[in-house]
Amino acid sequence: MFKKYLLTFLVSMVPLIELRGSVPIGLSNLFGEPIPVLPLYIICIIGNMLPVPFIFFFARKVLEWGADKKIIGKFFTFCLEKGEKGGKKLQEKAGKGLYVALFLFVGIPLPGTGAWTGTLAASFLDMDFKKSVIAIMAGVILAGIIMGLASAGVFGAIGAILA
Repeated sequence: MFKKYLLTFLVSMVPLIELRGSVPIGLSNLFGEPIPVLPLYIICIIGNMLPVPFIFFFARKVLEWGADKKIIGKFFTFCLEKGEKGGKKLQEKAGKGLYVALFLFVGIPLPGTGAWTGTLAASFLDMDFKKSVIAIMAGVILAGIIMGLASAGVFGAIGAILA
């Protein structure tokens, strides 16, 4: 059982997969018995949030450092430009509701959204670290709830009832 706990913890730390992949794994019969819901969410949220401070404080610096390097420069420059452009666009649309927008961006489990991307955007926008972490954590919790309901088949049942 420890292996499954460790697997869900590690999967929740992987960029793009994050909690969206670890919750279904934890709730499934894959790799052993399903993990009880409360411990599963605690493990997944901790795993998903663990990289956030490192991303916030160091990812932008690493990208800026690598932007002028021969082999990785083009990719790092692309990432910097994309992040700055996306951040400015989000800031223009969200206005004063920037932290709510960050919460929703992280919380709605779509490809390319999540704690990693949201934290990188917050870093590019020079948002307040503490407020950003709160918005990102709330988003991670929302994404976990949505993925748990989806894994349990709740959305399919609602669709069948309404159809």
